[in-house]
Amino acid sequence: MIFSFKRACVSLVLALYVTGCAVNPVTGQREITLVSTAQEVSIGEQQYGPGRQMYGGDYVADPGVARYVKDVGARLAAVSDRPLPYEFVVINDSTPNAWALPGGKIAVHRGLLTELDSEAELAAVLGHEIVHAAARHGAKSMQRGMVLQGALVAASVTADDSPYGSLLMTGAGLSLQLLNQKYGRDAERESDRYGMLYMSRAGYDPAAAVTLQETFLRLAEGQQGGWLEGLFRSHPPSAERVTNNRAMLAELVAGGELGTEAYRRAMRQLLATRGAYAAHDRGRKALAEGDTATALSAAQQALAGEPNEALFHALRGDVRAAQSRWDDALTNYERAVERSPDYFYPLMRRGLAHRQVGNTRLAVADLERSIELLPNAPAMNALGELKLAGGERAAAMELFRAAAQSDSPDGRSAAESLARLELPEKPYRYLQTRLGQDAGGQIIVEISNPTTLSVNVSELTLEYLLPDGRVQSTRQPISGRLDPGGVARLTLSISVDDPRRLRAAVTRAELVD
Repeated sequence: MIFSFKRACVSLVLALYVTGCAVNPVTGQREITLVSTAQEVSIGEQQYGPGRQMYGGDYVADPGVARYVKDVGARLAAVSDRPLPYEFVVINDSTPNAWALPGGKIAVHRGLLTELDSEAELAAVLGHEIVHAAARHGAKSMQRGMVLQGALVAASVTADDSPYGSLLMTGAGLSLQLLNQKYGRDAERESDRYGMLYMSRAGYDPAAAVTLQETFLRLAEGQQGGWLEGLFRSHPPSAERVTNNRAMLAELVAGGELGTEAYRRAMRQLLATRGAYAAHDRGRKALAEGDTATALSAAQQALAGEPNEALFHALRGDVRAAQSRWDDALTNYERAVERSPDYFYPLMRRGLAHRQVGNTRLAVADLERSIELLPNAPAMNALGELKLAGGERAAAMELFRAAAQSDSPDGRSAAESLARLELPEKPYRYLQTRLGQDAGGQIIVEISNPTTLSVNVSELTLEYLLPDGRVQSTRQPISGRLDPGGVARLTLSISVDDPRRLRAAVTRAELVD
């Protein structure tokens, strides 16, 4: 079953019709509430899975890390001012980042965990994100229309937003907007203040929030690498925030648990494998630049450091696929799926490898499962081609239509496949027409072909809206070839009282082989 981002967008639209006034459980202030708690929770649940998938999937190489983060999160959630179905996961991504969805769905990236020094610093990060959820900061953004507008026009689905941004459907803009929204200064101030309060209530030393923010400010001023691409983009540090945190610290009971040794024990394996993940990231960059030798060497180095990491096996598989060594690639993808069976990427890549070696049944199963986890253009396009080869034309067209939303090679391939199937039946969906008049008052029609296919056009339908509301229609035979990007201009032998009431569409065309 294909995940329906459209359904999630509809849920968000319906949420905006519920209006009322309520007391914010964190600040105690009265405020307009347009999104109910049930709707917040529903939106968060719908977007939590796709959000985790598009940023690298869950970190599973060391399950103890996820358990530790969940325990710290649960300890803080227990003292929060708003009961929500809080969840905490670790994302398998090197970017230092953390985020919260409406309804209490919270994630911290692997890359941030390797930069923290104590359990109290982790509590500072998670407490901050808990307040974003508890104080309804995400819901307030939706109320202002920021997220809704971005989701409907898909303005921010880019490769910079997610490691796989270019592979995603435009509907994924909802998840990306929710995850990448920049909170206002008031929201950041509230999350800092009440996050420190939650730390104190839970028995952690809130001074860790001050020192952590000081570290963030130094990193931001020094513009150190990936920090600017992660946490700082949505949670920008500032001298004001440091000052406010110090003032809040003075209001709280001094002391509390730091948990430095406990944190180091919990993160021992993750910290020990930092070099392996750095090698993987270098390998990904090399492969994107076409340097398969460097990419393969980096994958081998990463696997030597952490043989249980699915990302590393998938990288090695991608190198072998780039070399058209599909049997070897399939072996690597098998190992990746074994280690992370609920992550869309190795399933998608294994499905493509199965197709290359002729295992159609296995390819279909993997591609369908990948799409269930995260709609993506490579899987949809390949599955569409398999469905078409199997005689399932309608199913193929649905998949091509969805994949064509992606601005990627697979998306463009799907768009061409869809046009091949549909253009001869509905050329007006693909061939564009524009009407005008020349200096002598004659009607001119301009027909353009924005597709990648060559066509012969043979019929033009004209509709004229009469003053009484009736539509007068006529069909005119035409003849001409339009190559990709081509434009043809025809003078029509008709006369109308008001050219603005005239419409034209190509209603018959055939592909040129």
